[in-house]
Amino acid sequence: MEIKYDHLLVRFGELALKGRNRNEFEKKLKENVRHALKEHPSVKIKRTYGRIMVELHGEQESPIIEKLKNVFGISSFSLAMKAENNEESIKETALQAFLQHEGKKSTFKIESRRAYKDFPISTRDLNPLIGTHILKNTENVTVDVHQPDVEVSVEVREQGTYISCGRVEGAGGLPVGTSAKVMLMLSGGIDSPVAGYLTMKRGATVEAVHFHSPPYTNERARKKVEDLANLLTAFGGPVRLHIVPFTNLQKAIHENIHSNYTMTIMRRMMLRITDRLTAERRAKAIVNGESLGQVASQTLESMHAINEVTTCPILRPLVTMDKLEVIDIAEKIGTYPISILPYDDCCTVFLPPESVTKPTREKASRFEKAFDFEPFIEEALQNIEMVTLDGSNKNEKEMDDLL
Repeated sequence: MEIKYDHLLVRFGELALKGRNRNEFEKKLKENVRHALKEHPSVKIKRTYGRIMVELHGEQESPIIEKLKNVFGISSFSLAMKAENNEESIKETALQAFLQHEGKKSTFKIESRRAYKDFPISTRDLNPLIGTHILKNTENVTVDVHQPDVEVSVEVREQGTYISCGRVEGAGGLPVGTSAKVMLMLSGGIDSPVAGYLTMKRGATVEAVHFHSPPYTNERARKKVEDLANLLTAFGGPVRLHIVPFTNLQKAIHENIHSNYTMTIMRRMMLRITDRLTAERRAKAIVNGESLGQVASQTLESMHAINEVTTCPILRPLVTMDKLEVIDIAEKIGTYPISILPYDDCCTVFLPPESVTKPTREKASRFEKAFDFEPFIEEALQNIEMVTLDGSNKNEKEMDDLL
């Protein structure tokens, strides 16, 4: 009977360091893997100690591998063949795995791990048994334990022995859903989707809030943000997007605040609204794409003045990054081509000729008290629209038109 690569052996990263709650982390990772592979109904996903096994059942491995690369909590994974727990089956399966491995294979080494301690052959004895069998059944192949072309990995487990050659690096981090919920301030730019991605990597569940100012920002600007949120679902499951109608509040700021302070006050109003939404949605922090000193509203003085309106923690994953570092991540995760589409968001529509780079809380508060903004805040909160993105509601024709 022909032996084929029919499993994917998924390894954990930081989860291996967890203590009593490790079981919950592994269960969440299995759930996330299942969600990522929902378009492959034949695939079976099983959890065993320290590993998740993905049984392919005839499915093509390439699209499954690409999806697994996006799942946080996975350190690496390998295509594997499953052998029975006896010497002959293990030797022959290891030989077939080596022969079917693509790429250079002039040298190899065997790396065995015996998780099933009742297996009668020790790791020290298993390595030479398998290595000798491969040498006897191949030509011009030698053993190199230091820098082999192929490392044949053998894992003996109670349900069988899994043999692989090579591994694919995973996304790392923690499974999405093992940390609390956060509210991502999602604009249509490059930075905020990357901030959302990096926050998901630490296990947080992300909901997003976007400030939309029609008719000054058009429906294509909104669609752009929905598409960015949809892309983020590949890394953490469905994303709820809260669309805040910001036109009237933004006009009131523009008409009643000194131009130097309009950006500061606008950011404070956005944060007030996001803070209330965060409490309503039982989230534990606000996330944004600010990088220290990148623009006038992102100096330490600006952050200090703007932060005054909330006691909710504000996470800034990009705070020490320069723009090129952020762009590299945006290109890697696929958000960059959408982020650079030329549709203005509300932050750029009423952009003043110049903004104060060192605002103070005292001045910002004095400007706000000179006009009653509360009715406009309440109006915006009462008319928020929520859209749930799950990765399947992207309109490909609309995307082609945008691009």
